Amino acid sequence: MKRSLVGSTNVFYSNRHACQTMGMASSHSRVTSHQNVIRSQVTPSFYIMFKIPKHQVAGHQAIDGNLGPLVDDSGRFYKPLQDDERGTTELAFYRSFSSKLPHHIRGFFPVFYGTQLVEASDGSGLRPHLVLQDITSNHLNPSILDVKIGSRTWSPEASEDYIQKALEGDRLTTTVTLGFRISGLQIYESKESGYWKPARKEVKSFSADDVRLVLRKFVSSNLEPEPDCCFASTIYGGCSGILEQLLELKAWFEDQTVYHFHSCSLLLLIDKESVLNGRTVPFVEVKLIDFAHTVEAEGVIDHNFLGGLCSFIKFVSEVLTDSKVSTIQASFN
Repeated sequence: MKRSLVGSTNVFYSNRHACQTMGMASSHSRVTSHQNVIRSQVTPSFYIMFKIPKHQVAGHQAIDGNLGPLVDDSGRFYKPLQDDERGTTELAFYRSFSSKLPHHIRGFFPVFYGTQLVEASDGSGLRPHLVLQDITSNHLNPSILDVKIGSRTWSPEASEDYIQKALEGDRLTTTVTLGFRISGLQIYESKESGYWKPARKEVKSFSADDVRLVLRKFVSSNLEPEPDCCFASTIYGGCSGILEQLLELKAWFEDQTVYHFHSCSLLLLIDKESVLNGRTVPFVEVKLIDFAHTVEAEGVIDHNFLGGLCSFIKFVSEVLTDSKVSTIQASFN
């Protein structure tokens, strides 16, 4: 058994001092329901503004009175800590991972700034939040893929109820058959059309062919009826493209025996606006997120994650190869 790591405006305001002082609650809070605004009434000059993430494509969302993450204007992402072992596990991971990973791999993880007490989005009062890098903050109109990696998304440490729930979700998606599944996405089309962002129910029903189509749309100037993949060589290829970054991660996972990343996701972000404007080196990022089920590897390679990563790399590589073949064929016509 693996060891645990544990030894409407939609704008929210919270007092900075209260946020930074764990365990010190505001004595005067007011919820203005019709504006969906939360104000902490201690030292008004220190108010900071929180907003619902504009580009969140998966996970719990801070809408309709639900608990979810928030962002501020300084490029920070506030993720509510779960009350059970999952919250403790994720916090323990963020506190320790930097010292355990090689320098060239740390860039694949969001920057961790610590924890803060923040007025929860569900109106329940002050709650501990992880304070992380808002990965989308440097992108103007980001296209995003959230890809959950691994054919098994549950940790051996999980409860039987959670394992059964995870198994059901895995079997109903491409998790078991492909070793990964798309959890959410948005693809920027143009200023006129905005984003293509399919509903979560539709995303959950994706087949292998749907996954291939999404990966083609991700690097195309058109989404229908037949994606042209005209940006595949720029976004997937090249020395700093997505494929090269995935291969760098793969090389590390082939050797690393520090962690097992259960139910962890790859977040792929591209600034498609820069590509549409002819920028030769697009702003492309690959990040690992969600570590509530990460456990110590105890000297054993994480074959579950590695297998899923290799499968995903194969799908990306096929799109890149097919686009090159199409380009060559077009040059002879």
